[in-house]
Amino acid sequence: MLGLTLLYVGAVLFVNGLWLLGKIEDKEVAVINLLVGFLSFLIAIYLVFNKSQDLNLISAGAFTFLFAFTYIWVGANQFLKSNSKGLGWFCFFVSLTALTIALNSTFKISMDISIWSIFNWYAWSVLWFLFFVMLSLSKNIQRQVGLFTIFCAVTTGWIPGLLILQNIYEIY
Repeated sequence: MLGLTLLYVGAVLFVNGLWLLGKIEDKEVAVINLLVGFLSFLIAIYLVFNKSQDLNLISAGAFTFLFAFTYIWVGANQFLKSNSKGLGWFCFFVSLTALTIALNSTFKISMDISIWSIFNWYAWSVLWFLFFVMLSLSKNIQRQVGLFTIFCAVTTGWIPGLLILQNIYEIY
């Protein structure tokens, strides 16, 4: 599941980065955001409501919901013609959540948390904080956010997703 999720997260972040750089139109970017949002939502439901009641799976599902909802919201905003300030505040919340997971992962590094996972949570924390600054505080940092979004797409989603799906690398 992780490889599947990360592959599509890499794709949506890459396309969103291009969109922020002005290479893709608003309506076009909605399609992949809604697709990845709903795919992530279904994966999160599976993880949270599994029969095992494994806390690790439930946690993964809970955190996946945060990102799934972000992508659905981005896609919906294209049709609603929203100013995205509410989405920006939600991104601030996601950023703080990702930061707490990154910090927790940092201090539990000897207890099965990989360096890659720590890097991801810090990168996502910064990325969602930048979305908050750009959307809710109306700062003109669209180009920088677009470039960082593409960087995160490749390093936290696409490459790890491919490696996991091809059974080349195991995160945990």
